[in-house]
Amino acid sequence: MSAGNMKLTLKIWRQSGLKEKGRLAAYVLDDVSPDQSFLEMLDDLNRLLVLKGEEPVVFEHDCREGICGCCGLMINGQAHGPVRGTTVCQLHMRNFKNGDTIVIEPWRAKGFPVIKDLMVDRSAFDRIIEAGGYVSVNTGGVPDANAIPIRKENADLAMDAAACIGCGACVASCPNASAMLFVGAKISQYALLPQGQVERVARALNMVAAMDREGFGNCSNVAECEASCPKLITLSNIQRMYREHVKASWKFAPREVREAAG
Repeated sequence: MSAGNMKLTLKIWRQSGLKEKGRLAAYVLDDVSPDQSFLEMLDDLNRLLVLKGEEPVVFEHDCREGICGCCGLMINGQAHGPVRGTTVCQLHMRNFKNGDTIVIEPWRAKGFPVIKDLMVDRSAFDRIIEAGGYVSVNTGGVPDANAIPIRKENADLAMDAAACIGCGACVASCPNASAMLFVGAKISQYALLPQGQVERVARALNMVAAMDREGFGNCSNVAECEASCPKLITLSNIQRMYREHVKASWKFAPREVREAAG
């Protein structure tokens, strides 16, 4: 082992498919650099497994820059690991100690079925976006950036909501496997901007309905989703989602119901 490097025991979830029984398999790495990212450490493990003729660990990744949301893992029971506001690909091994045992598992939720090992199917999020996470776009020339005035407060809040990368950490860390932080962020992003007003009512109704169809649970204000979000999306977006959904539901309520409520 090189000076300053670490010896680690990795307990990694291995599962060949959704209908197969999974298990934790133990691996030992004895020359882990503290300057490596977590995914680089897994790359090293896979190289060793391939050299031994064993099957490498399957995990999802893409940009490795903390912006695509692919690399979600449970690390010692925490979504994306022990560092707040950080994705797995931006988590470095200096956050662990020599001799540590690290348990690595996939997201666990009905809406995120396991494909293999640490990779899960997050296409449920895509279907929720398809249900209403878009705005109308008129064809023609590109409008001037300042052509539509937007209050700075709303622009800032919309930008904060738009930071959501759809990684699924909120679902994986919630005891109810709720996707409300994700859906709330996507609804908030457009509800706060003039460009999002055309589909505002349909968006709230359709995205919440799609979320329910996918089998995600409800929010019970545990706030673990906010704590584990790598982009620090706040619970205020869930509150806004509730308001948008109530107003949209009221708009389509029978006339006698609205009149009875005054």
